[in-house]
This record gives sequence, C-alpha cells and structure tokens, in this order.
Amino acid sequence: MNARERMLGRLRAAAPAQIAEDRLQQLDQRIDMHYDSRRPARPEAAALVESMQAALVASHAEVFRATERTWPTLIAQRLLSANVKRMLLDTSRAEGAALQQALPSSIATRTYDQPIESWKAELFDTIDAGFTVARSGIASTGTLVLAPDAGSPRTMSLVPPLHIALVYAHALHADLHAAMRAEQWQAGMPTNLVMISGPSKTSDIQQTLAYGAHGPRELWVVIVEHQADTAIGTHGDAA
Repeated sequence: MNARERMLGRLRAAAPAQIAEDRLQQLDQRIDMHYDSRRPARPEAAALVESMQAALVASHAEVFRATERTWPTLIAQRLLSANVKRMLLDTSRAEGAALQQALPSSIATRTYDQPIESWKAELFDTIDAGFTVARSGIASTGTLVLAPDAGSPRTMSLVPPLHIALVYAHALHADLHAAMRAEQWQAGMPTNLVMISGPSKTSDIQQTLAYGAHGPRELWVVIVEHQADTAIGTHGDAA
C-alpha cells in the first residue's frame, strides 16, 4: 500500500457507522423544535422586510423597497444618477428583461454569453454594475441567497464594482434554519449557493476597514413587495 491508500484506509476505518433513517428524523425534529421555540411561529411579512432592510443598511448596503410594477424605473433612475454606463444582466430572466427595457439609452447592457477567458479585460475594465435576482433572503442577518447558473454566474455579483440584487418579500425567511427548511435544501443541495450580507469589505491591512477589496464596493438591494403603489421607500423613508 502506498501513502495515499494507507491514509484513505484510516479515514474509512474511522468513519462513523451509518445512522438509521428514524434517528436522522428524530435529530431533524429536535433541531426544528430548538429554532421554532426561539422565533415567532409565523413572522409577519412586514416584520421580515423591516428586519432584512435594517440588517442590510447596518452592513452599508443601500436598500430600496418597491412593487413589481415600479422597481425597474426606480433602479433605472438611480443608475442614471450614479453615472453607470455599462451593466451586466441576464435578459433571459423576466426581471433582467424588465430592467433592460426601463434603462435609458445612455446605459448599455451586456449578457454573460461566452467564456470569461474571451472577454476578461472587457468585464473587469468596462462593466460598472451587475444585476442578479436572489433566490431568497435571510431577514435576521440581511443575507441574500443567490443560486448562480449559466446566465447569472457568480462573476455577476463578484466582479462589477456595483452589485444590484433583487429579492422578493415573499422569499424572505426569518433565519438560515427557516430558509433551509422552507426551501428543502436537504432534498437536493445546489452545486453552489452564494450568500451576501453587504458590499465586499476587509480590515486585513493595518486593521483599517476598506470596501471593495475582494468584490463590489457597493451593494444595492431591491425588496419587491406585493402591495399597491403607495409608498416606495429608500432606507425606510417614503418617497
């Protein structure tokens, strides 16, 4: 036996015996009871939105609350004010197509339709913003849960200096456990999930907090609520 085989043999020998299905179910029930006893049985949708917004703002993200009808125009106006010239989005999704249609002619759009090696310089040097749609959100920590795919790979939320993420209010969960249970992660974990709780930041250098070192310097989050177009707020303030 070579060194690799000996090491793998020791690992296999030390592996725990397979746990019976009923034991696993009992463990799951104990975990569920632990978290259920520490949160309201059915958190109010408005409370989840408020919690999500407060946590994101505390992490230096900019938060917008809008309806399904008004959010594209709201973001288009903000992009124009921020002098964004080129943005990356997935027009095969309804949300990406809606935003593209609302954008003024001065903002060009680009889709992620080829290997990164063939347009890396363009991506890193000319794209000002990336737009993604979150799978869900964790209200207690202000965390966006993204499930990257071919049209919206991780690069869209990591490379552009401005990341704009849309999340629906009905897809907000109280905490990570609630998200995992509601979305049944155990039934088939995605190959990759990206969790984002604010713009990129680090304090490794001289313990000075700096933004944008490992990703976007700015994060805009659009929380889409199902309600009449009455009060569209930024940071909780009515517009």
